[in-house]
Amino acid sequence: MRHDHLLTAKQLSRADIETVLDRAAAFDDDPTAAGERHADELLALCFFEPSTRTKMSFETAAKRLGGDVVDMGSVESSSVKKGESLADTVRVVEGYADGVVLRHPKQGAAKMASEHVDVPVVNAGDGAGHHPSQTLLDLYTIREHAGLDDISIGIMGDLKYGRTVHSLAHALTNFDVRQHFVSPESLRLPRSVRYDLHEAGAQVREHEDLDAVLPNLDVLYVTRIQRERFPDEDEYEEVAGEYSITPETLDAAKDDLAVMHPLPRVDEIAAAVDETDNATYFEQAHNGVPVRMALLDLLLDDD
Repeated sequence: MRHDHLLTAKQLSRADIETVLDRAAAFDDDPTAAGERHADELLALCFFEPSTRTKMSFETAAKRLGGDVVDMGSVESSSVKKGESLADTVRVVEGYADGVVLRHPKQGAAKMASEHVDVPVVNAGDGAGHHPSQTLLDLYTIREHAGLDDISIGIMGDLKYGRTVHSLAHALTNFDVRQHFVSPESLRLPRSVRYDLHEAGAQVREHEDLDAVLPNLDVLYVTRIQRERFPDEDEYEEVAGEYSITPETLDAAKDDLAVMHPLPRVDEIAAAVDETDNATYFEQAHNGVPVRMALLDLLLDDD
């Protein structure tokens, strides 16, 4: 993999993805294989939005590689509160660390930050834009359960604002995958994403009803309706809770259907689904550690 930064899933080829996933599998099989590969290296965590899984798994990954992290902390306790620009923040942080993991509410923030520093920048989510490291762990989970070729994937929920959806959809164009998008009319994929998928030759179908497509799916990727992205509370209330997966929903699915979710969930997957063999989302979250170990190992490697 030859990249200075990971900003969007669009920059990843099939070979890039397989390189990361294969290395992640090696770390997963033998955590001691990481050894002290990045001893004395520091990773800066700059999160301008809340995070649990992404932030903690990057910290865990860095430490399992023998390195450590420096954490900007909350926006409220940082110089951002005083009006410091993102460009100035990352210029300063560059002097403290060997790489930067950035989450920011504005789309394109990671790309802008990467233009001001000479250390690797990983986009950990930029508004409704992209979340490429989440995509890599999603692909790792899909590969473990269904493979990455000749499969059908349903992606359901908030397709308009869901950055995990946008990244995953782009990355899946590298494989022989039939993509089915299920959402209310108001939360369909943005036109720009649909155009990019069409240009990439993706097999894409859009639906408002899950029932028609569920029996054919190998993977169902469910997403939260993201209240914080809606410009209007009334618009959110119109679609909140419109889709919900229960054990009864899965009666029509294949026995080995993998139900995934980038988390956190609200009410779109009932807690009772956790007890089924289909529930894959907690394993998916755990896969963030070996995948992010592999990603950091590649980005921080001087050779």
